[in-house]
Amino acid sequence: MRRSTPKPIRNKLDLTDGVQMRLLRKRLGLSDAELTAIAERIGNSISAISKEVAKQRASTLTKQAHVPPTAVIASAGATEQAAAEIPTPAPTS
Repeated sequence: MRRSTPKPIRNKLDLTDGVQMRLLRKRLGLSDAELTAIAERIGNSISAISKEVAKQRASTLTKQAHVPPTAVIASAGATEQAAAEIPTPAPTS
């Protein structure tokens, strides 16, 4: 009698399976240590890990979005206007 091999659960991550780890790391753009740390903290659900990575990336994007103060914007605009007002010499032929 032939026994079928057990099929892996599709939505769970097996930390001992190197192929699963490599594919998920590549898909999420994480290092091995980052993926292991998230899986230990959140659990082995692939959807939960993906949501956590998306949440971390969203929080780092909002922290990096830095708008300069109005004084810096005004001074940059003034230098652009001054550069545009410089007359160019007429060509001599």
